[in-house]
Amino acid sequence: MTLEELVPCDSSKMQAVSEAVERVLVAAQRQDRLTVGVYESAKLMNVDPDSVVLCLLATDEEDEGDIALQIHFTLIQAFCCDNDIHILRVSGMQRLAAILGEPAPGAEPRDLHCLLVTNPHTDAWKSQGLAEVASYCAESRDKNQWVPYVCLQER
Repeated sequence: MTLEELVPCDSSKMQAVSEAVERVLVAAQRQDRLTVGVYESAKLMNVDPDSVVLCLLATDEEDEGDIALQIHFTLIQAFCCDNDIHILRVSGMQRLAAILGEPAPGAEPRDLHCLLVTNPHTDAWKSQGLAEVASYCAESRDKNQWVPYVCLQER
């Protein structure tokens, strides 16, 4: 039984968090505070882990058999836990691509499996959506679900 089967995608809490994640991603991309890609994310976390406030690990069912990706996810999750970075697993790669406008016309699609949202070292960028996602992550950890799951809904 997979996590997706245990956590329903249609609950009102899940939908609210999903919408908050979408708002955070749109705002972060607009403000150039989004790092996209497993390799790019690993580089940033190595250089400046204190700037990272949220890590999204995105997969769909077809990615579950990708052993290399699962190893990357395990290492990223361990790093995030050690550095008090909120982690969230998301499904709905097509919706994620739509939110981020992927692929850009004439460009190669980016690796959307790992996304980092960074925060400047000032309090200038406050986001209600980010607070909602962080609260969901904290509530999940309190229930011993260390990497909470959210299903991005197609629209």
